[in-house]
Amino acid sequence: MANISIKSAADIEGMRVAGRLGSEVLDYITPFVKAGVTTGELDRLCHEYMVNVQGSIPAPLNYCPPGYTPYPKAICTSVNDVICHGIPGDKVLKDGDVVNLDITVIKDGYHGDNSRMFLIGDVKPFVKRLSDITYECMWLGIAQVKPGNRLGDIGHAIQQHAEKAGYSVVREFCGHGIGKVFHEEPQILHYGRPGTLDELKPGMIFTIEPMINAGRREIKEMPDGWTIKTKDRSLSAQWEHTVLVTESGYEVLTLSAGSPPPPAFIQN
Repeated sequence: MANISIKSAADIEGMRVAGRLGSEVLDYITPFVKAGVTTGELDRLCHEYMVNVQGSIPAPLNYCPPGYTPYPKAICTSVNDVICHGIPGDKVLKDGDVVNLDITVIKDGYHGDNSRMFLIGDVKPFVKRLSDITYECMWLGIAQVKPGNRLGDIGHAIQQHAEKAGYSVVREFCGHGIGKVFHEEPQILHYGRPGTLDELKPGMIFTIEPMINAGRREIKEMPDGWTIKTKDRSLSAQWEHTVLVTESGYEVLTLSAGSPPPPAFIQN
């Protein structure tokens, strides 16, 4: 518990602004995410919107955790069997594809981190189902956020729903604490046992971002040192929100006018 920061009122207000801006980048880019566009063009548009319209900074650009080379782009674009950290480039989106856009902005020192899935043109029903179930997994995890619950409750809710649907949960990557630091404690595992790990307390802020595979959970890293794919080449999906633990429950910080609504079974 010692390493998990409790945010001040000023921190929380800063995170509300950053979170909304992060979500508004996804609102802005949505009309452009269609067949025929390159992932590099989506990156360019997002980058320009962040810098020129919002006055925000793209957090991934030149981000360099230990053991990595600096990340070369402003956003992550993970297409089909890419689980996460797909680097934008010459890849052209085509009808039937599915892509995750992962956006993190920095505004006044605070990070707003979120991602959404986009279905390109006419996708097969099994593709939409994977995205829908992953979205439900995220929200079931969010619904576990309240003081007194534990991090294991979040992971358990996600894992149960994913595996009941016949999917697997990626274990090598997880959610994380966030604030003025991009990635901080605690780690938010998307699997686990209820009643385990750290207790949730008001003022904690972290991401919930399940990565769910249609096939097996094993991963492989590509030669660029960033892109992570499913080992069996099955499809993968991810949704992400940044969440605040409040006195009575939770507040999702990465909401904006264009955010998809929560599933009908979520009551806040």
